[in-house]
Order: sequence, then structure tokens, then C-alpha cells
Amino acid sequence: MARKEAVNLSKFELEIMEILWTLGEASVREVQDAIHERKRPAYTTVQTIFARLEEKKAVRRTRKIGNAFLFEPLISRRSVHRRIIDQFLDLFGGSAEPVVARLLETGKLTLEDLKSMEESQEKRGKRR
Repeated sequence: MARKEAVNLSKFELEIMEILWTLGEASVREVQDAIHERKRPAYTTVQTIFARLEEKKAVRRTRKIGNAFLFEPLISRRSVHRRIIDQFLDLFGGSAEPVVARLLETGKLTLEDLKSMEESQEKRGKRR
């Protein structure tokens, strides 16, 4: 599933990919139905996004049921998230410190979270 090439996704493309990663394989209609009703776009809009994702080689058609194609992701959630985070940190000169400071300030990240991450990192280091 994972590709080596970096794929840039728009916010809406990322939303579609999140649904597809959750479902694994789905039709345009299934993905459209999974979008919250309040902001659900037209079927043709979702279909257009799938065409763009196919062009970017982020998804592929797997099979056809009736007249509906099913799609699966060709890129992993983890690789996309890593790329987004790396691009975001580049805005801060590559330093995570201002981001972490803000997350701590707002309570979205706690000292307990940091300690837990540090412990996880130490365990990974011991396994190597």
C-alpha cells in the first residue's frame, strides 16, 4: 500500500482519504454517505475528488460492482501524516518547540503525555 513518492493532498482530499483508510475499500457513494450530513457534498464532487486522487496515484480502482467502481488507498495514513507534520514543522524552521509549547499552553498536550511519549521512545531505544 505505501508508496515512496510524496503525495500532496488538499484538506478535502485528506478527508476523503481518512474515510477510505477507515473503510479499506469503498465506492464513491459509500464515501459520500460517510461524510457528515451537514457538510455532505454532491456525489459528483466526491467523484471528482476520486479522479484527482487517482491521478495522484493515492487510490486505485479495485473492481466494479454493477456500474460502481470500488477504490482502495495506495498510500498509507502514516506516510501522509508524517509529510503533513514535516511540512508544518518546516514553517517553524524545523523546530517542534513552539508547537509543543502551544499545545501545552492550550491543554491539548499534557506533561503526562510527554512523559508517556518519552517512555515509549526509551522502550524503542532499548529494543534496537
